[in-house]
Amino acid sequence: MSDSIILGIESSCDDTSAAVLKGNKILSNIAANQEIHNEYGGVVPELASRAHQQNIIPVVEKAVNKANIHKKDISAIGFTRGPGLLGSLLVGTSFAKSLAMSLDVPLIEVNHLQAHILAHFIDDANPQPPKFPFLCLTVSGGHTMIVLVKDYFDMEIIGKTIDDAAGEAFDKIGKIFGLDYPAGPIIDKLAKNTVENSFKFNKPRIENYNYSFSGIKTSVLYFIQKEVRKNPDFIKENLNDLCASVQHTLVEILMDKLEKAAKELDIKEVAIAGGVSANSGLRKAMQDNAEKLGWNIYIPKFEYTTDNAAMIAMVAKLKFDRGEFTDLSISATARYDIEENFKKDVKIID
Repeated sequence: MSDSIILGIESSCDDTSAAVLKGNKILSNIAANQEIHNEYGGVVPELASRAHQQNIIPVVEKAVNKANIHKKDISAIGFTRGPGLLGSLLVGTSFAKSLAMSLDVPLIEVNHLQAHILAHFIDDANPQPPKFPFLCLTVSGGHTMIVLVKDYFDMEIIGKTIDDAAGEAFDKIGKIFGLDYPAGPIIDKLAKNTVENSFKFNKPRIENYNYSFSGIKTSVLYFIQKEVRKNPDFIKENLNDLCASVQHTLVEILMDKLEKAAKELDIKEVAIAGGVSANSGLRKAMQDNAEKLGWNIYIPKFEYTTDNAAMIAMVAKLKFDRGEFTDLSISATARYDIEENFKKDVKIID
């Protein structure tokens, strides 16, 4: 089973992606981005699902061709069942079901968040994969959580945002600054042009390992409104410093809870995953803690941080080896908790 060939399909938001995995090695990982959302300052669900319909066939064809395989070589098809935008998920789910039926191969559902975490086990994601148990800060535009990973299929969410996700905070604060969508990477780039933390923003006080990011958005908004009344060019004159300060604060919020969890649970194996894990400030904070606190850190390659089908194929491969398949009655779901994924009865097919 180690040489199984898995086709992964990802369509949870606005990126249509397909990947081919043989064993733990990625043979291809193709993605089509949807730039139309830039005009609206965020993802428009209806436009996203229409774009997936246009992109999914050519993306899958390109992934198969780049992997230098034939469709008849595919052992199973893994797809993102959720969480995500329902219309987008329906496109990927329907296509995966149809292709699996036409090829007469098993169908495997994948939890998108579990896939972000298990992307660390792709051959070239890290020099070596994390050791169980490990903590994984999973942070993206839609989700922010700390997950205790005891095994591939035994994960516990020990902390999560009670309101907005960190990636959403980056994007909405960027909008206040007049930056294009997605603003997170732009803030990261501009933050490198200056000294960190020129401006101070309050950090929330939330119990346990949970997060909150709605307060900092409000704090930045009121601060900007006050300063712009005094100087209409305030944002333009201080943009780099503002970006550095916002990034510094958001990273501190993320790391404070992660450090608390690692200390109290006595865990030195610490990973990050999700789109915001590409942020240079967050990566530097992880590297600093590796030196300061003796963590063994795991930071995936950039191509495995954003929504991608390689991570979907990785989970599908692990499920394939367990004989855990999905029947054609399965449906997409916009909300799909990691823990729910492990509580449900597992259907094992010999």
